[in-house]
Amino acid sequence: MATLSDIGVSATINILTAFAFFLAFAILRIQPVNDRVYFPKWYLKGLRNSPLRGGAFVSKFVNLDFRSYARFLNWMPAALQMPEPELIDHAGLDSAVYLRIYLIGIKIFVPIACLAFAIMVPVNWTNETLERTNLTYSNVDKLSISNIPTGSHRFWTHLVMAYAFTFWTCYVLKREYEIVAAMRLHFLASEHRRPDQFTVLVRNVPPDPDESISELVEHFFLVNHPDHYLTHQAVYNANKLSELVTKKKKLQNWLDFYQLKYTRNPSRKPLLKTGFLGLWGDKVDAIDFYASKIDKLTKEMSLERDRIMSKGNSVMPAAFVSFKTRWAAAVCAQTQQCRNPTLWLTEWAPEPRDIYWNNLAIPYVSLAVRRLVIGVAYFFLTFFFMIPIAFVQSLANIEGIEKAVPFLKPIIEVKVIKSLIQGFLPGIALKIFLIFLPDILMFMSKFEGFISQSALERRSATRYYIFQFINVFLGSIITGTAFQQLDNFIHQSANDIPKTIGVSIPMKATFFITYIMVDGWAGVAGEILRLKPLIIYHLKCFFLVKTEKDKEEAMDPGTLGFNTGEPQIQLYFLLGLVYSVVTPFLLPFIIVFFALAFVVYRHQIINVYNQGYESAAAFWPDVHGRIITALIVSQLLLMGLLSTKEAAQSTPLLVTLPVLTIWFHRFCKGRYEPAFIRYPLQEAMVKDTLERAREPNLNLKSFLQNAYIHPVFKGVDETETEPASQESEQQPVLIPTKRRSRSNTPLPSKHSGSTSP
Repeated sequence: MATLSDIGVSATINILTAFAFFLAFAILRIQPVNDRVYFPKWYLKGLRNSPLRGGAFVSKFVNLDFRSYARFLNWMPAALQMPEPELIDHAGLDSAVYLRIYLIGIKIFVPIACLAFAIMVPVNWTNETLERTNLTYSNVDKLSISNIPTGSHRFWTHLVMAYAFTFWTCYVLKREYEIVAAMRLHFLASEHRRPDQFTVLVRNVPPDPDESISELVEHFFLVNHPDHYLTHQAVYNANKLSELVTKKKKLQNWLDFYQLKYTRNPSRKPLLKTGFLGLWGDKVDAIDFYASKIDKLTKEMSLERDRIMSKGNSVMPAAFVSFKTRWAAAVCAQTQQCRNPTLWLTEWAPEPRDIYWNNLAIPYVSLAVRRLVIGVAYFFLTFFFMIPIAFVQSLANIEGIEKAVPFLKPIIEVKVIKSLIQGFLPGIALKIFLIFLPDILMFMSKFEGFISQSALERRSATRYYIFQFINVFLGSIITGTAFQQLDNFIHQSANDIPKTIGVSIPMKATFFITYIMVDGWAGVAGEILRLKPLIIYHLKCFFLVKTEKDKEEAMDPGTLGFNTGEPQIQLYFLLGLVYSVVTPFLLPFIIVFFALAFVVYRHQIINVYNQGYESAAAFWPDVHGRIITALIVSQLLLMGLLSTKEAAQSTPLLVTLPVLTIWFHRFCKGRYEPAFIRYPLQEAMVKDTLERAREPNLNLKSFLQNAYIHPVFKGVDETETEPASQESEQQPVLIPTKRRSRSNTPLPSKHSGSTSP
């Protein structure tokens, strides 16, 4: 069992590691040669120039101003200086609201920690319960609820504190939900014109033998939205063409590489072998080889574009439909279009840069099957990971290792090695096991068919959170308890096993403390160093970069990574709320994480990250719901613990807490969540009226016509390759249709229920 000395060793290691990362970052960030790595956001905005252009040769690469090295921590106050409204203008609402998650952690846990250390820690410490048992324990455990004797009246303190912590957490959550909802509505009302404000995505368009998908969509919306329909863009299955474009880009990079190589040394033409990985085969001219492959691929791309445009089966039963006003788009996106609720399904279109184009080609009818398959796969993945989790927990138990490999006992018993194993190794081992999980979960989300990057990340985040809850939290507690108290499990009656588990669960706080320090402290410090982007950037600069444009393309600003970052934050909320009553000693470690992460990620959002989309904080209901889940879990766990402690008088009063928490969640859901899933018609009308007054001659159709064209069709000759609708500016008086049998009759359509004019 880890002791205070083991935690001290782990804390020392992680503090030194974090300090080393911060020191390395402070030195690397002020070197001119690294400027594009640590400040790419300002280059993308055109507000920063490269420091490599002027001055002496050495000063282009090394900062010779030694006074700047003395101010190596000045980036911290600089990260806090930008006001939140300016931050929203600079980085978007998603980034600003993401930072508020860290602020919530500080707002919740600082008062809770002060109250817990003032009241609960003395109540827990002034007992001798653990000393009179044969359980393995440490000084940290003496600060926990495990040190309270069975049936003691002191459990009333924990009951009152549970109520106080719950009410405070709910108060903070309500205030934040209210603030973020207001920020979202203000952002949507004050934001500049965007295509997605006027556009809906319609799916499950029914087939018709007389009309193409594009004609059918136009006919349907001209009939049902005659005064508001503006234009539409059919959805094409261009996945194969997209693969060819990606392949061409890779070949073009190699061609550029060899051309640069030849430019630097014109006396020697670059050669390569045509065999596997260039290891064998005939030697050929590298430039001619890649140029010919690119020419061949270009012709193949042209044929594929022609095939997409000429064949009807490349058009999917979906389309992006744009309207003349935001009000009309809001009405269409939030209403049922057809008497058959499974046809003509409408939803808000994501903004163009947020669309995951590959999934638009998935037939709508297959989505339910795909999600069933992924649900089953996710179930097995979650429980498969129990095996490595159990292995990690065995590392935290010295006795278990000595029994498995007895010849290592003399080495393991060395004090420094023992402290290292118990205080540092379990956390880092668990972190390593989780490295590949985000990629697996993102692949699952893509297979399910979500059509926007934001939806993919939110889905992956949900699964990541569930995985962390089951494996990292519950798995660590269950398997850790089994390893730790194995001898007691074997030599006691079955009736005493629940009591042993109840006493042992708080003892896992020491493992989670080490995990917080490894993943939270050192991990956040490693985030700001950006070691991987730094290495990749300089490799690109050495081999490929020649012009300023090349340097811009070599920059990798990255994004927040909501699918991994937010679930990881939620794990700390879970640990903090669960152990706030059980083992308050864990709270300061979590507070340090939230404070450190807030400063680091604020710096990254201001200077580095370039978010690929803007969802206007659509993820906030998920954040709120997961914190509520953590709160309920903490209450249920406390009920279970008190039931093993024979606190019969106080335990029933805890049943009220989950009920009140669920009621509070339902209240917030009904009061604030509509702002995140619907758009008020009043707001849309106000925005439209103001826009018409300010820009009476606005040509909205030209703004929207090509907004939702697949990226592979952009940048080419529109007359030949763009599958865009070519309606004239003047709306036709009659609605074009090929239904000759119905052209002069008002009978309703068999598919849409609409009537022909």
